[in-house]
Amino acid sequence: MGISGMTGFARVSEEAEWGSWSWEARSVNGKGLDVRVNMPTGLEEVDQAIRKAINATFKRGSLQIGLRIELSGAENVSINEDVLATLTAAYERAEGAMATGAALATLMGIRGVVEAETLSMRDLKDVDGAIKALIETGKSAIKALHERRSQEGEELKSLFVGQLSEMEALVQQALQYADTQKSALAEKYRARIAEFDSEGAVSDERLATEVAVLAAKADVTEELDRLQAHISRGQSLVDGDGSVGRDLGFLAQELNREANTLCSKSASLDLTNAGLALKSVIDQFKEQAANVE
Repeated sequence: MGISGMTGFARVSEEAEWGSWSWEARSVNGKGLDVRVNMPTGLEEVDQAIRKAINATFKRGSLQIGLRIELSGAENVSINEDVLATLTAAYERAEGAMATGAALATLMGIRGVVEAETLSMRDLKDVDGAIKALIETGKSAIKALHERRSQEGEELKSLFVGQLSEMEALVQQALQYADTQKSALAEKYRARIAEFDSEGAVSDERLATEVAVLAAKADVTEELDRLQAHISRGQSLVDGDGSVGRDLGFLAQELNREANTLCSKSASLDLTNAGLALKSVIDQFKEQAANVE
């Protein structure tokens, strides 16, 4: 299935003898799962079923799903014959003629003569197959939204793969610079001491000890090892399934921590530049991780 994004939109429409309806589902980024369902009152069974389907499908994101229903016209039409008879008699007394044609149509248009019993939302539970149809199309909208979020996940995966590859290349560069870091640091320190110690007060043994201490403090082997391990973990996450957004976000923090330490320990411009370039890619990685479910 692969990783999934958190943004998308889907719309599903259907119709039946009793009316037409449409579901619209949209999703944006969210730290957790925030669900809002908007639908006409009287459809509690539909509401519960849709919420259950959403919770079973998504783990993160701010989701809104709404149902719009257009009911068909009157289900039953009845004529109040007593009212019509009273109006007809009144007309015939006034006009001296029977109420036919246009006159009868006018009388039937008077409020209270023709009564229509229209279908209400609460009546849908009594319409055979209506509730089931609403739920099924709602689930179809949820499925379509999930597919759109999965498409976004595939697009994000391509970005992550490129960013992780770039990180790996920068770590390899840093490894090369790190090999010369100790000797470069020692030369700089000896040159600095020679500049201020013209009388040779500092013994070679003391100088060697200080150089060894500085070299140990500037050793970035562990940081580079951890960076490689984190990059490998990132590759496993983007190749896997499920909700990995939080894991990717945490991983970005750990990558950034190691890159910061690498820069702070650097004793060469080349290593510093590699560390800064690495931080830039990690920031991009972190931004995109916020889009993953």
